[in-house]
Amino acid sequence: MGAARPSRKGCVMDVKNGVVDLATPDELLKIMAENGMIDVPAMEEMLTMKKRKEYLTMHTYSVYQGRDGKWYTTVPDATKPRGIRTIKRYTQEELEDAIVDYWKEQDNNPTVKEIFEAWNDKRLELKKIAPGTHERDAQVFKRFFEDFGKRQIRSLTVDDFVGFLEEQIPKYSLTAKSFAGLKRVTKGILKSARKQRFIPFTADDVFAELDISDRVFKKTIHEDREEVFDEFETQRMMQYLENNPDLKNLGILLMFVTGVRVGELVAIKKDDFFGNILSIRRMESRVPVSKGKNEYIIKEFPKTQAGVRTIAIPREYEWLIKKLCSGKDEYVFSENGVRMTTNVIRRRLERVCKKLGILPKSPHKIRKTYGSILLDNNIDQRFIIEQMGHTNISLTENHYHRNRRSHDKKIAIISDIPDFKAI
Repeated sequence: MGAARPSRKGCVMDVKNGVVDLATPDELLKIMAENGMIDVPAMEEMLTMKKRKEYLTMHTYSVYQGRDGKWYTTVPDATKPRGIRTIKRYTQEELEDAIVDYWKEQDNNPTVKEIFEAWNDKRLELKKIAPGTHERDAQVFKRFFEDFGKRQIRSLTVDDFVGFLEEQIPKYSLTAKSFAGLKRVTKGILKSARKQRFIPFTADDVFAELDISDRVFKKTIHEDREEVFDEFETQRMMQYLENNPDLKNLGILLMFVTGVRVGELVAIKKDDFFGNILSIRRMESRVPVSKGKNEYIIKEFPKTQAGVRTIAIPREYEWLIKKLCSGKDEYVFSENGVRMTTNVIRRRLERVCKKLGILPKSPHKIRKTYGSILLDNNIDQRFIIEQMGHTNISLTENHYHRNRRSHDKKIAIISDIPDFKAI
């Protein structure tokens, strides 16, 4: 045999008078097997017996022979009233085989948390969901599944999932909307577990057993003044923004006259304007990069397919378009070459509301205000959904339409009704 020389990777072997450098112990075993230096069947048998011994060692329940000559033991079973079930076999060897089969199955028994994380990560990897959705569902899981998520999936039944879901409603005083998010994540877990044959039942089996009604959910009442800027507030806001025309204020003003989402606003480029027409083709997305830290990127498509649209801008705001397009950067809302994020606009809107003594509202409330203005002015429905980027007028009407009249205006209107005039 030739002399062996030191391997750079730590494993050296001479085979048939040659020197072989090996990177890993697995590769070493492979070479030995290929050259007849290892009895592969014997090794596999040895590993099987070793694993069998490990499974039998894991079994801490008593094994005994009954008066009938048969062999007995018990194993954990969450579906049984006492949490255990009895295994019976004719011989001790058969019983040990059953014990090994049981613990082998438990060895392939991930927790609910492991099922969820694999499902959630796979959807993101396949680009079925956006990073924001991945993060949102992770937050839903963290909120509700802290204890339940530790349970192994094979031990759970339909009743376990039904009980868990129903308990969360009073525990967290859930609204119907919050519960829908919990159901969505639970459905994903169940579908994934069923697909991998960890459970014999389906998501539909679980949801069909839920015994809940609308009465059990917390009712959240949002006053009109919390949801939209009333006529007086809108006038004050737009006047202030025009009189203080820095870039952030002009962005907020553009939202008032176009109804764009704040994520769409910060993704606008100069060439998205064509006269008084604004094309919406992209939006900002938040991507988690590490624990507690996010990166804000631009996606080359808006929130929905209907979000791809062109918006007509009132002629009175041609000056706004010219001012916004006068910068040097590609993105309209950039300062010193750095694109503004949605958080910058949100914080500015909060400060302006506070300065003007207006109840603080989010950028989305501007969008609701815009939709309400269009509906109040009896604009053609098709035109409204095109401006808003919605799929149908019901969405705009049911979720965006609010009464924008101030209390004084409402009192004045009701006071002008002849039937309420003093005689």
